[in-house]
Amino acid sequence: MRRSIGTTTAALAALTLAVTACGGGDGGDGGGAAAADGELSGTITYWDTSNETEAQVFKAIAEEFATQHPGVTVDYVNIGFDDAQNRFKNAAAANEAPDVMRTEVAWVADFASLGYLWPLDETPALENQEDFLPQAWASTQYEGATYAVPQVIDTLALFYNKQLLADAGVEVPQTLDDVKASIPDFEGVGAVPLYMRGDDPYWFLPFLYGEGGDMVDAEEHEVTIDNDAGIAAFTRMQDMVTSGAAITDTSDGWENMMSAFSKGDVAMMVNGPWAINDAVTGLGDNLGVAPVPAGSAAQAAPQGGWNYAVYAGTPENESPAVFEFVKYMSSAATQQRITEELSLLPTRTSVYEVPSVQGNEMVQFFKPAVDVAHERPWIPQAQSLFEPIGDNVEAMLIGSVSPEKAAQQTGDAYRDVLDDWLD
Repeated sequence: MRRSIGTTTAALAALTLAVTACGGGDGGDGGGAAAADGELSGTITYWDTSNETEAQVFKAIAEEFATQHPGVTVDYVNIGFDDAQNRFKNAAAANEAPDVMRTEVAWVADFASLGYLWPLDETPALENQEDFLPQAWASTQYEGATYAVPQVIDTLALFYNKQLLADAGVEVPQTLDDVKASIPDFEGVGAVPLYMRGDDPYWFLPFLYGEGGDMVDAEEHEVTIDNDAGIAAFTRMQDMVTSGAAITDTSDGWENMMSAFSKGDVAMMVNGPWAINDAVTGLGDNLGVAPVPAGSAAQAAPQGGWNYAVYAGTPENESPAVFEFVKYMSSAATQQRITEELSLLPTRTSVYEVPSVQGNEMVQFFKPAVDVAHERPWIPQAQSLFEPIGDNVEAMLIGSVSPEKAAQQTGDAYRDVLDDWLD
C-alpha cells in the first residue's frame, strides 16, 4: 500500500528530519547502515532504465544491497528507456510508482514539479554531496531543494578516425571552422570530414551552445532559441552541409552515421559514450575521441546522465531502507565498480582519483568532454523543448525554411509550450 503523495513539501521535510534521526550512520563504505532502532527492513521497488548490458550490473549491485541487509528485499525491474518518463508519471499519479527510479537528468524537475519525488535534503540518501561534480549536482535541484542523487554523467564528443586524419594530414579540429578548412584534405583521401545527425534534436545542441546560445534562460524565464545566437546555430548547421564539410540525413541518422564512420566514408562524427563499443568494433585502435569542435563562441555539448530519485509515496516505515539503498547505489565505492565494469563516467570527483578509473579508456576519452559540457535548462518542461527543434532542423535541411525561419518557428513553439512558465 502506497501512502498518498498529497503530503506537502513542508510535511515531507519534517519527516525527513525524523528519518535522519533514526536512519543510521553516514559512513563512506557504500554498504548501507543499520537503522538506530534495529536492522533495515522492507521491500524496495527499483525501476532501472538502463540498457541490457548495463542492467546486468545494476541488478547485481542492487541485489547485493539486499544480501547485506537480510531484512530488505529489492524488487528490481528493468523498464528500459523508451516511455519511462511517462510510465513513472502515470504510476505516480495512481500512487503505484516504484520507491526508487533511475531518472534521466532532465526528468527530475518534471517529476518534482508534480509532487512525485521525495525531497532528499537532510536524509541519509545524501552522502558527501560536496564530492559530486557541480554540473551533475545541478541536475538534482528544483526550486532550492534536492530531489535526486547523481549516478552517472555523459555528454557528446567528437569521434574521429585516427588513420584518416593522418592520411589527410589533418589535426584533430578544435573548431567547426577547422572542420570546414579540412574539406580539400579529406577529398584527397576520398572522405567527407563529418557526419552530422539531422534526425535527432539532441545533436543540435552543440551548435547552439557553440554560438553562445541556449534553448531558454531558466533564471529569467525567457525563450532564447530564436535570438541572434540561436539563428547563428541554425545557420551554422546548414552551412556545414552546403559547404560540403558534413553529410547528414533527416531519418535513420544513427544507422547511416555509424555505417559511414565505420566504412571510412566520413572521418568524424559526434556521438556519446553509448557508441564506444560499436565504434571500436568498426575502427579498433584507430578510434579517437575529443571534445566537440567549437562554434564562434564556445566549445560545449549538452550534459547528459542519470540520477536516482525517491518516490514521494514511499511508505514512511520503509523510507530508512530506501534512503540507505540510494546512498549505497550512489556511493564512491559503487560508482568505482560501475566505471570498472561498464566504463560509465562517475559523478563523484573522488572516484576520478582511483587508479583503475584514471586508466579507464572511456574516462580518458570522455572526461575532457564532460569538463566542458553545458548544463541543460533544469525546468519541468525541458523534455518538451526537443520536438520543435527536430521539426525545424528537418525543415531547414530539406530546404523548406531558412535558418532564420527555423529559429523563429522554434521560438514560437516554445512560447506555446511554456505559456505558464513564462508568466
